[in-house]
Parts: sequence; C-alpha cells; structure tokens
Amino acid sequence: LSSVLDLLQWPAMAVTVGAGWLVASDLQPRRLWGFALFLVSNVLWVAWGVHAAAWALVVLQGFLAVTNVRGVADNRAASG
Repeated sequence: LSSVLDLLQWPAMAVTVGAGWLVASDLQPRRLWGFALFLVSNVLWVAWGVHAAAWALVVLQGFLAVTNVRGVADNRAASG
C-alpha cells in the first residue's frame, strides 16, 4: 500500500494539469469540468500529502478546494 501511495503524486499531477487546461477554456462546460477535476486532484493530493506527512500541502489543498467549489458554483450560475 505504501508504494501505491508513493505513486499517487503522478496521477494527482496529471489530473491537476488537465484541470488547468480545461479551466482556461472559453467554453463554460469545459471550465466546469476543469473545476470538477481540480476537486478530484485536491482529494488525490490530500491522500498523498497525508501519506507523505506533507502537512502544508494538505492545508493548501483544503484552501484550493474551497476556491474550486466556488469555481464550480460560478460556472453553474453562468450557464443558467
């Protein structure tokens, strides 16, 4: 299990990069998916951060999750 958690940082990084690409889109549905993926990346980073005792990263991801929830809400509001 420890080696699996060690590798978790790579999918977390890939999901974060993909999310960043999507939130930069001019299309609202893509931005919404980007913020949703950012929330997935927050969970992945927290899991890895707890495993690695990277507490500053865990706290950072908590704050970023709040901004990503706001991004989801703002983009849903923009659609209707």
